[in-house]
Amino acid sequence: MLDHRSLNRATLARQLLLRRAAIGPEEALERLVGLQAQTTHTWYLGLWSRLAGFSAEAVSALLGSGAAVRMSLMRSTLHLVNTEDALWLRPLVQPVHERGYRATYGRQTAGLDPAEVEKAGRAALAEGPLTFSELGRRLAEHGRSAGWGERDPQALAQWVRVLAPLVQVPPRGQWGRSGRAAHTPIESWPGRTPAADPPLERLVLRYLAAFGPASVLDVQKWCGLTRLGEVVDALRPRLAVFRAEDGRELFDLPGAPRPDSDTPAPVRFLYEFDNLRWSYADLGRLVAVDLRDHGFGARNGVDPGLVLIDGFAAAGWRIAVRQRSAVLTVRPFRRLAPEEESDLRAEAAGVLAFSTPAATERAIEVAPPTGR
Repeated sequence: MLDHRSLNRATLARQLLLRRAAIGPEEALERLVGLQAQTTHTWYLGLWSRLAGFSAEAVSALLGSGAAVRMSLMRSTLHLVNTEDALWLRPLVQPVHERGYRATYGRQTAGLDPAEVEKAGRAALAEGPLTFSELGRRLAEHGRSAGWGERDPQALAQWVRVLAPLVQVPPRGQWGRSGRAAHTPIESWPGRTPAADPPLERLVLRYLAAFGPASVLDVQKWCGLTRLGEVVDALRPRLAVFRAEDGRELFDLPGAPRPDSDTPAPVRFLYEFDNLRWSYADLGRLVAVDLRDHGFGARNGVDPGLVLIDGFAAAGWRIAVRQRSAVLTVRPFRRLAPEEESDLRAEAAGVLAFSTPAATERAIEVAPPTGR
């Protein structure tokens, strides 16, 4: 049996959130199996919160050299991962990309030969990286002469994204730099070929190392794949098996860290797409409230980030920048004790300084508690 706090502390330990780890970003990305990174820069805070002496420039250099890439992976969402991991992860999550594409664009490209679309897309990208808008226009133009008829350019470009392993090329995503959201096949940049037949067991074991203890549904939530029960059952002799307080069966690596439930957990700010928010079917190990009561889950717009206090979500936060002025606003879910607010403000000051290096004026505001 794993009680609630023990599960929380095990999760924070795997995610390098109990104490900042004295490791480099490449090792951190391997331990975390990457970071969700569809924004250009806010994910840097995910590593800042986890690493001692973190250097954004060092991560930027990994992107610039091709040692790390940003590409669509788990849940068909843009992630930052070490290139070595991208080569085996991308083939395994191919069904996730195909399923999502069929649901969104399937009717718009019905009747087309996927091999022909991929060939045309790769030919266009062979001339250089393209944004999806540019790629779509070229494919639509090619399609009119190839007998495809009038097809939606966006649907065509997104199909190439599914059929070929595209990476978003630098300088997009590099610290302190900007660039078009241009893509090219991973075979072109950084010039590597994806694995031919990687085992699903590898995916499950890497997930458990980074996110365990976890259920089968948790693994499926993280990667977007389904029917992983058989894979986990085949691994069962190699795994530690627990019961959560609610009766769920949880799996873990036998030697993985599971600290005592009374292990102190410092205040940590999670960026809006932090892995912890999106990698569990049941967020109860981190969240004890209904986030919808606190301004989360809006259909339009991006959710705030989360603040962990004593290991659990206790507030939402945002930064607003106007010219050279930056304000970090925290909205607690409950009344904070004086020492909790003091620790929160100390961590918030670091978050604000890191996130807005060009600001000349910075302020932290702690609003009254939200919710019903």
